[in-house]
Amino acid sequence: MSYTTSEVRSKFLSFMKEKEHAIVPSASLIPENDPTTLFTGSGMQPMVPYLLGQPHPLGTRIADSQKSFRSQDIEEVGDNRHTTFFEMLGNWSFGDYFKEDQIQWMWEFLIDELKLEPKNFYVTCFKGNDELSIPRDTLSAELWQKLFKGKGLDVKVGENPEVDGIKDDEHIFYYSEKKNWWSRAGVPANMPEGEPGGPDSEMFYDFDGDGTKKMHETSIYKDAPCHVNCDCGRFLEIGNNVFMQYKKTQNGFEELPQMNVDHGSGLERYVAALRNDPDVFNIDVFDKAKEILENRSDKKYGHDETTTYAMRVILDHIRAATFLIGDDVVPGNKDQMYFVRRLIRRSVRFARNLAINDSFTKDIAQTFIDVYKDEYKNLESKKGIIISELEKEEEKFRKTLENGIKEFEKIADADISGVNAFNLLQSYGFPIELTEELAKERGIGVDRVSFDEEKKKHSEESRTASAGKFKGGLGGDGEMEVKYHTATHLLHEALRLVLGDHVLQKGSNITPERLRFDFSHGEKLTDEQKKKVEDIVNDVIAQDLPVIREEVSYDEARSRGAIGLFDAKYGDMVSIYHVGEGKNRGDKNMFSMEFCGGPHVERTGVLGTFKIQKEESVSQGIRRIKAVLS
Repeated sequence: MSYTTSEVRSKFLSFMKEKEHAIVPSASLIPENDPTTLFTGSGMQPMVPYLLGQPHPLGTRIADSQKSFRSQDIEEVGDNRHTTFFEMLGNWSFGDYFKEDQIQWMWEFLIDELKLEPKNFYVTCFKGNDELSIPRDTLSAELWQKLFKGKGLDVKVGENPEVDGIKDDEHIFYYSEKKNWWSRAGVPANMPEGEPGGPDSEMFYDFDGDGTKKMHETSIYKDAPCHVNCDCGRFLEIGNNVFMQYKKTQNGFEELPQMNVDHGSGLERYVAALRNDPDVFNIDVFDKAKEILENRSDKKYGHDETTTYAMRVILDHIRAATFLIGDDVVPGNKDQMYFVRRLIRRSVRFARNLAINDSFTKDIAQTFIDVYKDEYKNLESKKGIIISELEKEEEKFRKTLENGIKEFEKIADADISGVNAFNLLQSYGFPIELTEELAKERGIGVDRVSFDEEKKKHSEESRTASAGKFKGGLGGDGEMEVKYHTATHLLHEALRLVLGDHVLQKGSNITPERLRFDFSHGEKLTDEQKKKVEDIVNDVIAQDLPVIREEVSYDEARSRGAIGLFDAKYGDMVSIYHVGEGKNRGDKNMFSMEFCGGPHVERTGVLGTFKIQKEESVSQGIRRIKAVLS
């Protein structure tokens, strides 16, 4: 039976609610206070503090459908399965249930609820590592085997699928830690002391369920053994169950006192499996957008490889750009903004390949707003901004695209030098990746090393005295990150006191060396305003006020005046932090109150001296402050 994407999302969340999970809304695509990554790339990402032991305000069982964006997959888009934007269905146990319940529930949902064909269902488990004394995950394999048997399938367990391939009666396979182990640091050998991790059990759907292996035999992998992790297209990974079971110590691995479950499944891939169609771009959310592309280009999706590839790129990239702009990331040259610009410009370039030479991005985006507006209401409320930003970026790039391609043609008789590649960027807005794509299609190369040198040289020549002083990444034991996190709360409130209540946080980035804080405000701050903000923050630091965490209902938090970053991500119970004593924001002895998961310092007096280093524009109506503590 085939379901729509919305129906599958709803069924999963309802199923998990019946299993006593609290359902939480999706977090933003822009991580809060996490300098290690630009985007939320998985459902697990917002849950890391709770997987590491911090209590979740809604309890030990949580589920959601999380918006996700993986910028590293931009180059992979064009085949039948890769997308940069996707929704990750997830459920978590924070020291509550473990393998037995998780595996049973996955079977119930996929096989009994969604009616996925059991004979097309395959799973993998961790084979163990004798050198590190980590045993193989026989329990998971046995649990899956029992469930298959309950459906009349007496399946076997394969030991070396990458070498031996798949035998007809094998549906469960052991793989090494390269495939079936999860930690933030990768395989066990790379994990630092204190890092948690554990085996996982991945789930796959077989699109050649009749056992003919046609997809493998017609692929470039036909001479290699076919197995579930093969790239031939026959198998599609639809989900993964991580069992966070161990912690690395000086003496090896020991079991955690709190064993967690971290499950994530691709919503789009579920729908593709239920359709028994390996092409995720054939699911319902792309139907209207695909129809527009077919009508504008007078070409049919699936008719030929070039047309299909171009349409997939456009479908993915405009959907991703729509969601990113909906989360307040507009096209630009820095950080997350650069990827929005790249998505739109890449779409315009591939539209040209389809002979679509007039405005199209707004119409494609409108189809996605219509499809998702009930689940993600910010898309409808910010429709005007989304359409406007897409139109502006498309028009800007379209004006230079033709001239840029003409310039490229002039120099494409040999490898592209770094100077020429940089000129394409500076004069025609060609990201280096676009130049590399065009060069690859011509069978020539691009001197990326000399391009980087040319770009660095230009950056150094144009850099102002105050730019480029901050380095990123995490460092030390986290003490400074915690201090800067608290400082962002003080800065947020100080800005509202100086500039007005229209000021709201639009994002932040914290490293051990500085804080970066984005906020809504339409004008450059005067020197006097910046001085007032600094004085307020330093006065609160000097008062050595307590920083207090409370867990309350969402309604109570709002009624008490708490402010937050992204309203949509909060559940029924929330964590709030307030600086100073009192009950309500605005009380005599309370300075600020915000929705926040922490961590924070215990008192403001430990922060030191606060100093604004830079204040600048990020985009229309959004300003950015960089500040330090000393």
